[in-house]
Amino acid sequence: MKMIIAAIKPFKLEEVRQALTEIGVAGLMVTEIKGFGAQAGHTEIYRGAEYVVNFVPKLKLEIVVPADQADQVVETIANTARTGKIGDGKIFVLDVSQAMRVRTGETNLDAL
Repeated sequence: MKMIIAAIKPFKLEEVRQALTEIGVAGLMVTEIKGFGAQAGHTEIYRGAEYVVNFVPKLKLEIVVPADQADQVVETIANTARTGKIGDGKIFVLDVSQAMRVRTGETNLDAL
């Protein structure tokens, strides 16, 4: 099993969710996060005063899938979340050694 962690722009969430559903992803977790990378924040003007926004709002998606589906999920997220502008996000893939569905006690692939 693989866990895919993706940081994306918030307005891309629904489009990414639909694309993942179409390829058979059964569920995902979403967390509101803030961070910076190459974008390194930006300046904004509020009531005539300029200020620096050091952390950019993003959404973190966490998805656990069978290992043979991971590449397709990564490609789907990348293609759907891409705007071509700085700050589109990052995707990480990690190994998952165990999973359990709390309600039934099912484990590993059965728990997904």
